[in-house]
Amino acid sequence: MIIDSTSTIQSMTLPESEQAPQPPTTFEALELSPKTLAALAHASYLEPTPVQAGLIPHALAGKDVMAQARTGTGKTAAFAIPLLETIRPRRNAPGPGALILVPTRELAVQVKDEVEKLSRGRKLACVALYGGKPIKSQIGKLKAGADIIVGTPGRVLDHLGRNTLDLRGLSWVVLDEADRMLDIGFRPDIEKILRRCPGERQTLLLSATVPPPVERLARRYMNDPLVLNFSPLQPASDTIDQYYFTVDQEKKFPLLLRLLEREQPAQAIVFCRTKRETDRVHRRLARNLEGVDCIHGDMQQPARDSVMRRFRDGLVRILVATDVVGRGIDVSRISHIINFDIPQSSDDYVHRVGRTGRMGREGVAYTFVTTEQGQELTRIEMLINRLLKRAEIDDFESFAAPTEPEQPAAEEPKEPKPTPPGQRPRRRHRRAL
Repeated sequence: MIIDSTSTIQSMTLPESEQAPQPPTTFEALELSPKTLAALAHASYLEPTPVQAGLIPHALAGKDVMAQARTGTGKTAAFAIPLLETIRPRRNAPGPGALILVPTRELAVQVKDEVEKLSRGRKLACVALYGGKPIKSQIGKLKAGADIIVGTPGRVLDHLGRNTLDLRGLSWVVLDEADRMLDIGFRPDIEKILRRCPGERQTLLLSATVPPPVERLARRYMNDPLVLNFSPLQPASDTIDQYYFTVDQEKKFPLLLRLLEREQPAQAIVFCRTKRETDRVHRRLARNLEGVDCIHGDMQQPARDSVMRRFRDGLVRILVATDVVGRGIDVSRISHIINFDIPQSSDDYVHRVGRTGRMGREGVAYTFVTTEQGQELTRIEMLINRLLKRAEIDDFESFAAPTEPEQPAAEEPKEPKPTPPGQRPRRRHRRAL
């Protein structure tokens, strides 16, 4: 059964998850319009994923839905298809008809691209609103008319404060990666935005996990939501082989080089904890390998967009990154994830590893663990209900050879200084213990 109502959200006070009938196995069975079917065929979407087959019928029926689903399961199309089926060009209506809130700039660009791909044959304008880009150009696009807005909460709120965005005509609100938006502190912004939205609207909330803050948000701002769970009991995909290396800190980079040499990944993401470490690992890798680039939050937005574009096009084979790309980036050719630094949050591990093994493909993840980080590894294994396998590389020493401490040379006994003529010798007192 693709919808599991008892795994990780049974403690919720929201309405219980419903058991779905046998899910449709073709897009035609979902009774979609010819325009949508043509756009899906042009995008080479041959059959619905479980998330799409389970979510689309309820969304088309006009229900508010809270769906638990990881990235890489086709959830963007799951909410975009019913939205595009029902929304109409705005013409004289005030503002957009749909608002999609996402946590990061990269995800805003990705969702906008997906919406535009699936809206082929429809005269709908989709505009992405996010920081790091000149706000004047976004204002110009809004004035020209926007049917669908994809934006980060901070920039959407900025436009509302400038009165350059009107939400009175909304019929759809989508909260994508809701848990991530709350994790990075967007809850006040989201609530301010939702209070500006019409009460008569349809709301979809999608989240990889359903912690209490997400439950409270859904309870407050959704209308009797249907709760669907498309996540298996095991958060990490069965298609991903997961390993760990125990390694000294100073041996991590040589290990990384040997691992990349052995694995020869189609595309890989190397995750680091900090921006400084990301830059350092990138510089060292670029001296040894071709097709290496990096991305982190201190980079200017045009540079970040350029890196992600080249990564999607396959021009970058190894991307060194912070958790800025830990969620929401869909690049199907990623075969390897390497956690150069173990993530600070166990949930971040799940989302990092979720960059590979997407849409049923196979993938592999390696995590470098120092001897002091055993507890952090254990927390990850408890979260995913799975033991990572220990990995080794032939003829590679993961630990620096211990060195014998140098013995201090024996000091020559000092001769007592002679007493000057006419002076009494100083008495030596033993210091009490």
